[in-house]
Order: sequence, then structure tokens, then C-alpha cells
Amino acid sequence: MKTKHIITAACLSMTSLLTFTSCTEWFDISPKTDLKAEELFDSESGFQSALTGIYLTMTSPSLYAGGMSFGLLDQLAQQYDFKPDGVQDISSIYDYQNNNSGYQTKQRFASMWSASYNVIANSNNLIKWIDTKGNEIVKKEETRRMLRGEALAIRAFCHFDLLRAWGPYNYRNNTEAPQTLTIPYRTIADNSKMPRLAAEEVLNKIVADLLQARELLSFENQLNLKIDTERRFRFNYHAVNALLARVYAYQGKKTEAIEAAKAVIDHCGLNLQSTNQNDAAMFSECLVGLNMYKMSDELSGQWGVGEKFTTQYVINQNKFNQLFEVEGSRRDDFRSKTSAFHVFDTQQLAISKKYNQNANAIIPLIRLPEMYYILCEMSDELTTSRYYLNFIRNKRGYSSALNESYTDNEGKIIALDKEIRKEYYAEGQYWFFLKLHGITSIPYVTDITLDKAKFEFPLPDAEVQYGWTPENDE
Repeated sequence: MKTKHIITAACLSMTSLLTFTSCTEWFDISPKTDLKAEELFDSESGFQSALTGIYLTMTSPSLYAGGMSFGLLDQLAQQYDFKPDGVQDISSIYDYQNNNSGYQTKQRFASMWSASYNVIANSNNLIKWIDTKGNEIVKKEETRRMLRGEALAIRAFCHFDLLRAWGPYNYRNNTEAPQTLTIPYRTIADNSKMPRLAAEEVLNKIVADLLQARELLSFENQLNLKIDTERRFRFNYHAVNALLARVYAYQGKKTEAIEAAKAVIDHCGLNLQSTNQNDAAMFSECLVGLNMYKMSDELSGQWGVGEKFTTQYVINQNKFNQLFEVEGSRRDDFRSKTSAFHVFDTQQLAISKKYNQNANAIIPLIRLPEMYYILCEMSDELTTSRYYLNFIRNKRGYSSALNESYTDNEGKIIALDKEIRKEYYAEGQYWFFLKLHGITSIPYVTDITLDKAKFEFPLPDAEVQYGWTPENDE
């Protein structure tokens, strides 16, 4: 069922703000209405509504309809040329300590943190009630497994994005990174303080949740997502496997990442497409995404198309040509063509069609090409690695004469960098790629140089003041 009608509670951060009296009753309140949870979870429809409400909460502007997707993360990666009113210096977006930046980066970080933990709180609450009353209320075992499995997957997904955002820089090549204190991992629906954990410990908990979710959802391991399109709007079995591949790749666990990625490719029922005509957001390749109610209206400020561009996430033609490797009138890559972008010659601007021509109202969370990128990066044999990357490039429109031919791992990352910035334009994933690999130079941005400090987000003030502070950790 697409998430269209549920209104969720607006309680703030689990780890920081539950000390406020406005949230003291949160755990007895359903994520759908102000009914007591005991009443909500007296019916199977109540459980279903609670889960649907969690998915809807994920489409908030602070999360995947903004900050944690195409919003702040892609702004930090300099994917757009939009500047808020009054901003002269684009580097002010990296002012993480002050509230007076036109980009409001500090405030947006705080909202992203609290909104993520709110989703986690809702997921924990659902898991608690499934464990308490599930057998009694939800009669069908597969439905109980689905509810618990999806809630676990959402919990893992949100914790992983929090880790990638607030965790250490250049994880795989930084010997101190695994033991760096990062975020709390919340598994209980209460307002107790939880310590920040080392990155490695958080990752282990994420993997444990995902393995459990995969087992719970194993009854649909033969699910064909090409046929059952509705399951693409939920964390289905293949999406959980894909998320495992993403996490294993982040850890540098090559064997596990390759195994999970291949399983997704072989069994999900989807294929890489050779066109994005009428499908700019690539729903046809989407393993899991969020359905956003009234997407075009809700996102008109960022993605509306008009004569004047004052708030939209536009990109100037010069940067566009460099980012998408456009040479003159030649555009081999369909990701750079008019099927993907509105182009305004007079203003010399372009704007993605992903969220203004989106028939399925989908916000992609994980898409199939990522599995090929993981196989490319995790394969030690360079011939195999090049095969996977060039397979995607050929599908995207490049002839075999233009195949990548790198001969070492450094060349592999350079080639991946070029493809990932194109593939995940306006999806938020490029910032995470830059951070993971310690890439500080963006070739099409000459006035910004990234560094470790820009990649490591500070804890929100409320978390330091009310939550588990760095001083408490010592």
C-alpha cells in the first residue's frame, strides 16, 4: 500500500529531546493519531497503519524529501547553484557552528538528527508491540514477519544514514575510524539515555538488524519486483539484501558485499534500463523508495519549473556540462538529456525532472545500479571490475569504444566518482561517496575545497545539552 493518508506524531529526538515534558507521553501514543498505543494495536489494521505512518514520516523535509536526500547533502556536495537570499559566499554552507548562515546548516543538521531518531522511535515502538501483542492480534505469520522485518530494516537504514552523516571521515582508510565514537543505537522504545557507540559497534548492530530482517522476510525471496511494483514502496526482501550490500561495502567486507549484491541482481526481477524516457526518477530500477503524497505540490519550492528561479535547486549550464561530461552538442549519457532535465537556454540553467515529472511519486532510497557499482568497487580483479562499471555505462548510452580502461585501484575510484555523481544526482548519495573515499576536490567546482572538518558533522546542541554528551562518554 502506498503511504498517502497517515499523519504521524511530531515528537523530537529520541536521544536528546525526550526529556521535554511535551514528549513524556510519546511512548503511549500511536504514530498515527493521538489514540493510546494499547488501543491502536488492538487490531491488525492498527499495526498496518503504524507501519504506514513510519514510511510517511520518512518523507518529511528534514529526511528523505529534503535534508537526508536531495537537499542539504547534495548542496554540501555542490550539486546545485541555488543560493538562499543574502548569501554571497557559497562556502558559508559549511558553517556548522552558527545559526546565522543563510543556508541554516546548523539548524538543518539538528532537524535531520531529531527526525531520524523520531523514525527510529516509531520503529522501536512498533517492534515492541509486535513482540507484545503480535501473536494475539495479527493472525497470519507472514504478516507478523513482514511488520517486524520492515520495522527492523527501517531502524537499520536510519541508523546507517546517521552514521554516514555524523560518523568518521574516510572510514576504510582511517585506522582510528572504527573506534571513533559516533551515534547512539536505539533499540528500545523509552527515553533513557544511550551512549554514543564506536562506529564499528554501530555497524555490527546495523548488520544484525538487517540479517534478522532478511530472515523474517525470507518468505518473499522469490519476489519479482517488476511484477509486484507495490513492494518497491516498502523494505522488501531484496531491498534488505541491497542495504546489506551497501553496509558491507562501506565496511570493506568484499566477500559479503559481493554476495549480497549478486543475490539482488539475480533474483529481484529488475534490470538496468537503457532509457529514462517518462521515468526520470528511474522507478523501473528502484528496489525501495518512498511514495510521497502530493509530491509536485510539496516539492514545488525546490523542484518547480518556472520563469524565475529563486528557491529551486538549479544547476548552471557550465557546471552541468562538466558534471555530466557533455561536450558540445554530444550527449551520449541519457542521464544528461532532456528526458532527465529541463534546460533553460536563456537563463543557462537546468533542473532535474526527478521530482517534478514523477508519475509514481517515488523518492528513491536504493536503486539497482548501486549493486553494480558495489561489484565494481569490491572486485579485486580489475577486468571484472571494469566489466560491471562499463555494463552500466553502456546501458546509460556510452558505446563500448568509450569504455573505462583503468589499470589500478586509484583509476577505479576516479571512474566510479564520475559515474556516481551522474547516477545519483539529486539523491544525496554522492556526498557519502566523497566522504567514504576521502575525496576533497570536486573537478567542476573550483572555488570550494573539501576537507575532513567539512565532512564530520557536529552533534546538535540539544543532543549535547540533553543527551549523552562527549563528556559523559569519557
